[in-house]
Amino acid sequence: MSATLKTISPVDGSVYVERPFSNGSEIADALAGAVAAQAEWRETSVAERASFCTKAVDAFVARKDEIAREISWQMGRPIRFAPFEVGGFEERARHMIAIAPEALGDLHVPPKEGFTRFIRHVPLGVVFVIAPWNYPYLTAVNSIIPALMAGNAVILKHSAQTPLCAERLAEAFTDAGLPKGLFRFLHLSHQDTEKMIQAPEVDFVAFTGSVPGGQMVERTAAGRFIGTGLELGGKDPAYVRADADLDHAIENLVDGAFFNSGQSCCGIERIYVHEDVYDRFVEGAANLVRRYTLGNPLDPETTLGPMVRTGAAEYVRGQIRDALAAGARALIDPSLFPEARDESPYLAPQVMIDVDHSMEVMAEESFGPVVGIMKVTSDDEAITLMNDSPYGLTAAVWTADEDAALNIGTRVNTGTWFMNRCDYLDPALAWTGVKNSGRGCTLSTLGYEHLSRPKSFHLRTTI
Repeated sequence: MSATLKTISPVDGSVYVERPFSNGSEIADALAGAVAAQAEWRETSVAERASFCTKAVDAFVARKDEIAREISWQMGRPIRFAPFEVGGFEERARHMIAIAPEALGDLHVPPKEGFTRFIRHVPLGVVFVIAPWNYPYLTAVNSIIPALMAGNAVILKHSAQTPLCAERLAEAFTDAGLPKGLFRFLHLSHQDTEKMIQAPEVDFVAFTGSVPGGQMVERTAAGRFIGTGLELGGKDPAYVRADADLDHAIENLVDGAFFNSGQSCCGIERIYVHEDVYDRFVEGAANLVRRYTLGNPLDPETTLGPMVRTGAAEYVRGQIRDALAAGARALIDPSLFPEARDESPYLAPQVMIDVDHSMEVMAEESFGPVVGIMKVTSDDEAITLMNDSPYGLTAAVWTADEDAALNIGTRVNTGTWFMNRCDYLDPALAWTGVKNSGRGCTLSTLGYEHLSRPKSFHLRTTI
């Protein structure tokens, strides 16, 4: 394997970043430094930790324009949207800092004469964060800030597609004066990533990525008796009821399916529409998709950028070809998007009808700018189809009836249930998945439970 990491930009195929992989001595130094730094950090107050983390967020946000441009070059998101990631990072980080005193406070049990009893949240030690490229800061922040606030040290391995993201985070923590060794990043090969998971200094692994990647983490960590947080893939469904506000549903769902070129674990990948409004919904959705502008993500007029790499685009092209061969219909003429080219990451968006669950485009994660739409006759049929998936990250319904939304939501097997919105993480709510979408939890007060452990204190005060 090459000793150098090379990031190929989807914008123009050039090498945008080149870095040496961390060597054995650098890895050992990072581990030893994290253990030493955490031993002191765990003794600091939550308020002290909040001060450092808040300064780091301030420093990060101050570089907003530079960071946004780097996101576009590294993974292809249009520059008009890239700054929103910095805003999302800030929202989640500040929320998790604000709720830390309550989330990490002692849990008191009913009084018992002659005893003082309580449960305390104590740090795990060293948290190893493995972050992906598609939302490089929004995924990383979910673990990094809460891990530090809980008293842990953090070592970050970012995607080889977005290595500058790790470096920018490190700069922010350095500017904040965070104690040396408490936050480190390493540019790691796959082999060294597995060695890190097996390292005795690592006490928790927070992974966001593919199902095969999550399986690797579980397999590699087996027998170590450490915790793992696995935020994996999705094939997230949406249901449009007959009483939905159609204009709102069309706008939300098209954005939820095609934002970031569909490269979102919680993006909408399959839509079920009640027969009473099906034709109008399909026509409106297709018309809206035709208005996208595919092109260079550095152009402010571009609303749909390239996919992250040619291989990813080819996978989606294959799903579309297979569905067409099986009887599906494509509603978007690719010639409307002159920037789209075969054997390139530039892929025209596509809306498909006459699809069913025998087709891969409706069953396996696409992670690209394509969505299938099916007609249904009832809530029951929609629920059955929504649950017919190996994934369960988010699901959504568009309806004017909140009671119906709640009733349907209780029957859909998913980590997050939305009404009249999609593709959003509320930091006050637990972010979690079921089935092949992973396990564990980030965000909300519950997220802190996975980055700390309970320690019971049973003090007999009267003898």
